[in-house]
Amino acid sequence: MTEAALGIDVGTSGVRIAAAARDGTMLAMAMAPIMAPIQNTGRSLQDPQIWWEALKAAFASLDIKGHTIRAIAFDGTSGTIVPVDAEGAPLDMASMYNDLAERSEVDRIAAVASRETAALGGTSPLARALAMQDRLKPARILHQADWLAGRFCRRFDVTDENNALKTGYDPVSRTWPSWIARTGLRTELLPDVVAAGIVIGIIDSGIASEFGLLGDVRIVAGTTDGCAAFLASGAADPGDGVTSLGSTLTLKLLSDRPVFAPGYGIYSHRIGDQWLAGGASNTGGAVLGHYFTREQIARLTPLIDPSHQTGLDYYPLIKPGERFPINDPAFAPRLTPRPDDEREFFHAMLEGIAAIEALGYRRLAELGASPLQTVRSVGGGAANAAWTAIRLKALGVPAREAASDHAAAGTARLAWRGLGHEN
Repeated sequence: MTEAALGIDVGTSGVRIAAAARDGTMLAMAMAPIMAPIQNTGRSLQDPQIWWEALKAAFASLDIKGHTIRAIAFDGTSGTIVPVDAEGAPLDMASMYNDLAERSEVDRIAAVASRETAALGGTSPLARALAMQDRLKPARILHQADWLAGRFCRRFDVTDENNALKTGYDPVSRTWPSWIARTGLRTELLPDVVAAGIVIGIIDSGIASEFGLLGDVRIVAGTTDGCAAFLASGAADPGDGVTSLGSTLTLKLLSDRPVFAPGYGIYSHRIGDQWLAGGASNTGGAVLGHYFTREQIARLTPLIDPSHQTGLDYYPLIKPGERFPINDPAFAPRLTPRPDDEREFFHAMLEGIAAIEALGYRRLAELGASPLQTVRSVGGGAANAAWTAIRLKALGVPAREAASDHAAAGTARLAWRGLGHEN
């Protein structure tokens, strides 16, 4: 029998489970869809039971025959919160990561909070927790990953440092800061915080029986989906960067010191004894898709010579407004002059996005993060060889292959850390 750890990723569209061996080798993977969040008068809400049903469906299709499960960890969407009673039963719908808080609660936090906290802004989970406290009188307010881990070990009083960040947790002092009480929130509603990768309990006997697992499986404090995706890449040293080339351009950089720059939407998560800083630009694949069809991109890519520079200084955006590496809500797209040759236009857009990526990593270093040393790429754009060559030239660092682009794989690595094994 091969020993394995499970990483369970609860994303926006589904639940994915990865079974990994001690050395990180993927042994099995399964996925089940989640019903879309319920939209109600501008709110973004979801029944937590939907997550549980999707988890059970994914587990039912996971082939772990011949494998002995030793540990399980969960990751969830950052900022999704659930009000629960003393037994861990949800008292209402979960408030999703993109749910808007009442303006009055947002202002209550802004009046007393540290300027560096991640709990500021219109979607602040701390602001949404204030409304839950007043309306529902919960015993606890948990994050998505906390609630699911709690179902497995019957412990509904603990969270991890990564999920706690946007609720106001201070990862430097490793405490819930004193200013939270001045918002009016009863601090006993907040769970205790432990480092990601710490064992928080043993699997409940009923859950072990339901899922066909041994009774000594360790349940390990998890993380957010973004941190899990970084762990999945295999990046492990200060200066290791991971670029996500999806609809937007997202950068994550492992650092030996934290960075907090709220104006750029940058906060730092603890990853072991290191820090994970990141930023997200409004450029990316959605801009390319605005000007080119998939068929055009597939046809034009082989025609590009990455060693040739167009000389066009583009800043590709669909509409005005940028958040990182330039923070300016009125920042205008720069896509002129436009050459008659569509290949040259496409080439210049790839160069422009690559330049923004390079500026983003430089900006993180300017703000105090470790300088970029290597880069791993995930997302749809990572498979574009011409774009990769252009990007590496702009970045000036070597590429490393991402071990996996599935967050569940990173959470499985975290589960092994709970048993004292790094991979």
